[in-house]
Amino acid sequence: MADCFPRTSGTPNQSPLYWVQNKDRYLRQLLIKDIEALTGRELVVYFTDCDNTDAQIDQSDDVAFHELLDKTQNKVIDLLLETNGGYTDATEKICSLLRQATSDLRVIVPRRAKSNGTVIALCGKSILMGIQSELGPIDPSLSGVPAEFIVNAPHGTMNPIDLQYANSVRKQTRKLAKSLLISGMMSSFSEQEINETVEKLATKNHYHSHGSSIDADEASRLNLSIEKLAPDDDLWKKIWLLRTMYQHDCMVNGYSKLFEGNFVSSAVVAKRSTS
Repeated sequence: MADCFPRTSGTPNQSPLYWVQNKDRYLRQLLIKDIEALTGRELVVYFTDCDNTDAQIDQSDDVAFHELLDKTQNKVIDLLLETNGGYTDATEKICSLLRQATSDLRVIVPRRAKSNGTVIALCGKSILMGIQSELGPIDPSLSGVPAEFIVNAPHGTMNPIDLQYANSVRKQTRKLAKSLLISGMMSSFSEQEINETVEKLATKNHYHSHGSSIDADEASRLNLSIEKLAPDDDLWKKIWLLRTMYQHDCMVNGYSKLFEGNFVSSAVVAKRSTS
């Protein structure tokens, strides 16, 4: 990257004011290119500020995702993902976009991809994790109440419409997860083995809390295809540095989400409270 400021003694091609206003993005994209040089794969990022905002996977994400994926060149793609989850319909759309963009996707989870973030991770041929990384159960909730609790509530205690809806979203999540695994990282496994993995991820029978942490070793025991890197691995150190830049830059700039690649960058500003 000898032609990219600040790695030369020259000045940037952009005007000084414009470069300074956008320097965080330029520096992140330099690191993205460094990671791509190590992996031989194109890197795209979907980062949400999980600690300071209530950002979720939502219906507006597909536009930024499409723009991001549309600019990829070699179609051998890594997706760096950080999210607490969100809406299943929106997750299904993102999974469709990813699958149409590439048949060779790896999902990188530096810190967390929970709930429907885990479902997106199932899109890949494999999931790259470190000791800080965690996935989570994919059992859906309705207004904070697990759908499974609604379905299994004592007879007569729940609204019939709520029961139907809870049962529907449970089926949707399981169907999506199973479809991704059958056509992806568990394609060599039997249907029974895939059903067992989905059952563990999507019900309270195995993980009793929706916030349960599934680390790399636990994910491997679920028969997911996991690549685990040590903290001192050169690639992992660059991945963790990039993830830390996103966390800092989102907090400083008031972003709830960032969609980014080596050329495209799109930020979503966090909604401010009116109270």
